[in-house]
Amino acid sequence: MTTRPPTPSRRTLLRALAALPASALVLGELPGLLGTAEAAAPASGYATRYTIVPFLNSDDGTVNVYQSDDATDFRLLQSSAYTPPSNRIRDASIFKHTDGYYYVTYTTHTWEDVSTTIGFARSSDRVTWTFLYDYTVPITNLSRAWAPEWFVDSDGSVNVIVSCSTTDDEWIFTPYILTASNSALTAWSSPVALAGIGSNHIDTYIVKVGSTYHAFTKNETAKYIEYLTATSLTGPYTISRTGDWAGWGSYREGPSVIQLDNGGWRIFFDGYGDGNYYYSDSYDTFATWSTPTALATLSGTARHFTVIKETVSGGTSVTKNATRSFQSVNYTTRYWEEVSSLLNLPVVTSSSATADKTAATFTVVAGLADANGYSIRDASGNYLRHYNFRGRFDANDGTTTFAKDATFIARTGSSSGSVRFESYNYPGYYLRHYNYQLRVEISDGTDLFRQDSSFTPVTSWA
Repeated sequence: MTTRPPTPSRRTLLRALAALPASALVLGELPGLLGTAEAAAPASGYATRYTIVPFLNSDDGTVNVYQSDDATDFRLLQSSAYTPPSNRIRDASIFKHTDGYYYVTYTTHTWEDVSTTIGFARSSDRVTWTFLYDYTVPITNLSRAWAPEWFVDSDGSVNVIVSCSTTDDEWIFTPYILTASNSALTAWSSPVALAGIGSNHIDTYIVKVGSTYHAFTKNETAKYIEYLTATSLTGPYTISRTGDWAGWGSYREGPSVIQLDNGGWRIFFDGYGDGNYYYSDSYDTFATWSTPTALATLSGTARHFTVIKETVSGGTSVTKNATRSFQSVNYTTRYWEEVSSLLNLPVVTSSSATADKTAATFTVVAGLADANGYSIRDASGNYLRHYNFRGRFDANDGTTTFAKDATFIARTGSSSGSVRFESYNYPGYYLRHYNYQLRVEISDGTDLFRQDSSFTPVTSWA
């Protein structure tokens, strides 16, 4: 299968007033501790959940909460979920602490104003939030403290990385780290600058893989997201990629990186120059990246966010090592059926020919590429896989590519008891019917797509 294919930001505006001259997270799925990332499809009865808390393109006085099970199709969980008692809320970063609460930290003022504090709030359910306090960042002659981001290191330490400028040059930012001195997150160490990144970098975001810290940071002069590495959180960092090294383009900011269920890495960033919010994926530990794709449900609405990933109970599942037929949710007389090795969606009834009933019966087994995922066989033992975006059945050739093409992750469908099958190696792409043919296509975020890609496992026809 082939590779898939403005509103000005505060930085753009402030650069009109002055000469051109962070955030961090270690990813994982353990409750309360974002440690070394673990990649696998969720087990039966569990689901992956991604949460973001962006401020709005139209209003930086409040934030919405969105969630997604695939890091592509984000759905509104709560509008205007948190409005601080005073000032603004921008660049909100979220994490789940060991006390069971979700915490956000955020920029407290608009880009025009002096902003020496960062805000804190918490929630037990991600819906109802309580203001905690505004914290004055103790840097001499501080002018602005922007884009604070949670970072929970693999040793369990809780940190905030924040981009700061001083009054001698209020538009030149340097990333600093604050480390929590208590579990209540009410006391913080003195700020320490991240060595090697240097001034004129903002929105620094770090993920830890093994013993290496990988940093993604916006160069405010070039407007590109650069890439650096270090063996210590505080550095020194070495810049290894500059310019348009990843093909993301310029006028990009607010990078946030998360590991997907299939082991790949996804970066999100605010394409403030063109009004879209983008993602891009890497499968070689950040060396190369896919062409940026705009997030359909967020572009034009959400601004600067970070992402947390959790594994939660209540996910969908399909019985393995059993035969099933798959009924369309929105065309209930139609079922999956293999026709000349291709997967179609014809009408199947009790009066259908025996051959049609057999061709509409499948065996569900553990995923070839991930045992928590699903693979599906026809009566002759061939596997359902995607090829040129079409669902078809082929014999397993034993290759890694085939195993991934023939593995799907079960996501909750649009109606009770239904399931959506997400491609394992093309996250965000789902088996959906179009002209009564089954194809693998990227979600466009609409209810119609969710219905077209939802199928109910039922008693097999044969």
